[in-house]
Amino acid sequence: MTQIDLTGRTALITGGAQGLGEGIARALADAGAQVIVADIQDDLGTKLAETLGEPHRFVHLDVTSDESWSAAVASSIEQFGGLDVVVNNAGLEVTQLLVDTEPDDVRRMLEVNLLGTMLGIKHAFRAMRPGGAAGQGGTIINLASVAATIAFPSIAGYSATKSGIDRLTRVAAMESGKLGYGVRVNCVYPGLIATAMGQKLAAETAQLGLFESPEAAVGAVVDLTPSGRLGEITDIADAVAFLASDASRFVNGAGLPIDGGMGM
Repeated sequence: MTQIDLTGRTALITGGAQGLGEGIARALADAGAQVIVADIQDDLGTKLAETLGEPHRFVHLDVTSDESWSAAVASSIEQFGGLDVVVNNAGLEVTQLLVDTEPDDVRRMLEVNLLGTMLGIKHAFRAMRPGGAAGQGGTIINLASVAATIAFPSIAGYSATKSGIDRLTRVAAMESGKLGYGVRVNCVYPGLIATAMGQKLAAETAQLGLFESPEAAVGAVVDLTPSGRLGEITDIADAVAFLASDASRFVNGAGLPIDGGMGM
């Protein structure tokens, strides 16, 4: 039986400075990976890398910038001699009803959630494919959301971007296979988690009058979840570690729900 062992592998996690990204960084480090915490939050990212200890590092990364991606990947390979895992976790959620759609808010979500993931795949492919700076193949894990599989009011823009990540994942897996890159590409669909983003969503849906209170919003999510609870960061982080490891070696182009059954 293959264990979750990432010893000797280098993993870059976007949005890795806090919340779910931090949990993923910790899980991959615990599994033996050399972790690169990538984020625009330099202070938080540096602090986390220091907390994780050697050999882990922080690198500044704006996922919406092609140049920033190029520099971050080059720095990661220079420091560790390779790149084996990229986790496209950075994300943004803006709560608003469709009748109140603000184009600039939607553009921000498209740039961070969808374009940011696409650029992550681009630069991971270039580095990991034969002849690339790393050149040993690898695996990419994209963070979609249960929002891609259910109809929840006030998150149309977010849902659309996360649905796009699902499709992007599958096209990327096919391109990698057809072109012989040796890179597996999968995504996960986390359910609602009590991170800052999840708490913000609960509060804002209540403010819009969709629920009586943030607690009622959370209760409605739990009622829709057969497992009877919210997700925890470790639930998602452990699944990402599995997809990063050889235990998932024949899993490719897949979407893994980690939502307690909410999206079934």
